[in-house]
Amino acid sequence: MPDVVSFTAPFEVSLVPVEEQPLVPGSVRIRTWYSGISAGTELTAYRGSNPYLTRTWDPKRRLFVDGEPSFAYPVQGWGYSEVGEVVEVADDVDAPVVGDVVHGIWGHRSEAVVPAAALRDRTWTGEDPLGGTFARVGAIALNAVLAAEARLGDRVAVYGQGVIGLLATRLAVLGGADVVAVDGVAQRRDAARAMGAVEVLAPDVPGGAGAHVRAWSGGGGVDSAIELSGTTRALQEAVRSVVLDGTVVASGFYQGGAEHLRLGEEFHHNRVRIVASQISGTPLALGPRWDQARLVRTFMDQVRRGRVDVRSLVTDVVDATDVAAIFERLDRGDDDVLQAVLRFPAAPEDR
Repeated sequence: MPDVVSFTAPFEVSLVPVEEQPLVPGSVRIRTWYSGISAGTELTAYRGSNPYLTRTWDPKRRLFVDGEPSFAYPVQGWGYSEVGEVVEVADDVDAPVVGDVVHGIWGHRSEAVVPAAALRDRTWTGEDPLGGTFARVGAIALNAVLAAEARLGDRVAVYGQGVIGLLATRLAVLGGADVVAVDGVAQRRDAARAMGAVEVLAPDVPGGAGAHVRAWSGGGGVDSAIELSGTTRALQEAVRSVVLDGTVVASGFYQGGAEHLRLGEEFHHNRVRIVASQISGTPLALGPRWDQARLVRTFMDQVRRGRVDVRSLVTDVVDATDVAAIFERLDRGDDDVLQAVLRFPAAPEDR
C-alpha cells in the first residue's frame, strides 16, 4: 500500500498509508525516489499559519475572506519537487515509458498516478537524481531574478540565503550581476560566496543591512533587491537598499502582518517599487514568452550543464518515515539544515 506525508494538526506530521490510485487513460504510475521539502511553504502547513488553513480563498474574486478554511487537517501530499521512476503507463501513452526517471510535482508520496502531459520535458538525464528535486525551487528563484530585471553589470542584493535565495544568488551571477547576499547564518553566507556573491552581510549589522548595502554599492543603492527570507524586517531593509526608483522583489511567503515595514520613509521618499513574485505567474513584462514550463526547463538546463551546483545544497537525505524529526528540526531553525530531502523505499540503494 502506498504512503503519503500527512499534516494531521499543527506540529504533527507523519507518513500514513493510502489507497493505491487507479491508472487512467493518459496517465503513468511513478514510484517516488526522492521528494524535496520546501521549508518555507511547508512549515506554514506544519505550524498552521498558512492562510488557506485559517481563511477562505475565493478564486473568482481572488480574495481571502472570512469563513470556512479552504484547507483543513489532515493536509496530505504537499511537496515541491519529486523524482521517481515510471513503473506503468496507460495504453494510450507513448512517452514517458516504463523505466524513465522523471521529475515533477506529485507530493510527498511513495507512489503517484500523474498525467503524462505533465511530464513533458521532465525526463531526468542528470547523473544524480537528487538534482531533480530542485526543479520547483529553482523555477521560483529564476522567476524572482527575472522580476528584478537583473542585467549584466547590475548590483543586486539578495536577502535570505536559504535554498531559494542561494539559487537566486547564483542565477543573478550567471546573468552578469554583482550580488551582495544577506543572511544571519554564517554557513549560508559561506554558501552564498560559493554561489558567486561578491559580498555577504549579516542582517544585524549596526545601522541595518540596507545602509550597508547602499554603502557597498557606492552610496546610491543597488539596482534591485530580492527578498527571499519571508520576513518583513528583511523586506524593509531591502527597500532601504535600492536606488531611487529602484525595484524590490518580494518573493518570500510572508506570514501575519507587516509591523516592520515603514512605508513613510525610504519607500515613499525614494519611490521604491515593490513587486510580488509568485510561481503561479511570470513577470508581466515578459509577456507570453515565459511560463512555468520555461522556468523549469531553463533552470534544469543550468543544473545539467553544471552551472548551478544544487547537490552542494543538500544537507539531509532522510527516510520518509523520519519526516516528523526533520520537520521538528526545520521548525526550530536548525542552522545545519539547508535542503532536506525525503527518501522513499524505491530509491536506488547506492544514493
